[in-house]
Amino acid sequence: MDTKKMGLILGLLGFFFLDGLLLCMARPQIRYYDFVLQESNFTKLCSTKSLLTVNGSFPGPTIKARRGDTVIVNVHNQGKYGVTIHWHGVKQPRNPWSDGPENITQCPIKPGANFTYEVILSTEEGTLWWHAHTSWYKQDVQAMITNSIETGVNPSTSDAFTINGKPGDRYNCSSDSIYRLKVKYGKTYLLRIVNAVMNEEHFFAIAKHNLTVVGQDGAYIKPINTNYIMITPGQTMDILFTANQNLSHYYMASAPFFDSTVAFNNSTTTAVVQYEGKYSAPSSPFFPNLPFYNNTEAAEYFTKRVRSLASKEHPINVPKNITTRIYISVALNRLLCPNNSCNTTAGDRQSASLNNITQGTKARMINYGEVVEIVYQNTNLGAPESHPMHLHGFSFYLVGTGSGNFNNVTDPSTYNLVDPPELNTINLPKNGWAAIRFIAENPGVWFLHCHLERHGTWGMDTVLIVKNGKSMDQRIRRPPAHMPPCS
Repeated sequence: MDTKKMGLILGLLGFFFLDGLLLCMARPQIRYYDFVLQESNFTKLCSTKSLLTVNGSFPGPTIKARRGDTVIVNVHNQGKYGVTIHWHGVKQPRNPWSDGPENITQCPIKPGANFTYEVILSTEEGTLWWHAHTSWYKQDVQAMITNSIETGVNPSTSDAFTINGKPGDRYNCSSDSIYRLKVKYGKTYLLRIVNAVMNEEHFFAIAKHNLTVVGQDGAYIKPINTNYIMITPGQTMDILFTANQNLSHYYMASAPFFDSTVAFNNSTTTAVVQYEGKYSAPSSPFFPNLPFYNNTEAAEYFTKRVRSLASKEHPINVPKNITTRIYISVALNRLLCPNNSCNTTAGDRQSASLNNITQGTKARMINYGEVVEIVYQNTNLGAPESHPMHLHGFSFYLVGTGSGNFNNVTDPSTYNLVDPPELNTINLPKNGWAAIRFIAENPGVWFLHCHLERHGTWGMDTVLIVKNGKSMDQRIRRPPAHMPPCS
């Protein structure tokens, strides 16, 4: 099989997308990159806006590295706001100082300043990504989020999704703004797909082509043959497809999976798989059959097929003897605004919480070496929906999911302890539960949050603090000499 590895990431975008990390195996090296953050003007959807970019491009540059490498990235902030970069899915052993969550392990890099990240890769293989948080809205995203926090009103829905920064030809003023992937008949292509959308999970497919998913979140999985995927914000997937159809043009398309009742962007972004050769192009490319936006059965059918490769070459180590059990209820809430300060009819604002605590005001301490099981319990308060839960500093095993309330007597008997997927971001089902396991062998302060931007903004986050172990290689590294100042 002749496989073409595409030097790109197909990002499903609703906001500023900074590409990903491409990992494979070889002797560890140190690699150096310079990122210059600056405002650049882009014209899309009939309007022009200024967008924060890295090195002037949208999406940003791809980092190519290998398993075990260290990547040194000097970030120069020439933008208007303080900013940090998160290296999503990189475990950063003993090094939370370069993890990137703002005001948790570092303060923002101020405009006109720079900070050098030391990104330490360990066991990751496949596709990961890096990102800041800003987006494709016609309006200023930072101003929109600030206004939502101050007034209590919900943030606006996005105006479009994009694939590799292009909305596709189903939006206004976008007939020429579509990504085209040129392919040769008989070749097999590796797609590195990132869902970088701010607030929607997504279905993705290519018309008349089967997909084979071989990796997720920087780890190999048992190959899944499918005609669509469901991917949550924050997740990455490595997907093979073979150009084995008649010479023509075929849409690849992505549209939301959304199981709530609140407003959302129910539009479709497209790109074109374009065969090389001599033929008459169709008036319109073939279009894939995507599941309907609220097809929960289709979403769960796909996610439950994901299992670790668990081979001799890629073994797994699923924790069995649990020493620390953590139960986290995940909820959407309403909070009263003091002195009628919110611009809402009821005088309250939207909020979100973990264990009824909002904005990460209570941390969980964990001893080094503890064998941890976390059970997330989704609730039906407010407008219930599924949540993409992401934990920094670790890959973990998703050992079980289910509907309704978790039963600690009967549900553990349904766990998959043979080949559960090793992930960093999971889909917590609407009105259901999910159980993950990991060994707390990475000392530091690690952010845990919902990867829907509006839920994180409302307070659906906390931190896990893993204490130092006894030996030097079990202790957090010293902070770099020039951390961004907090004042």
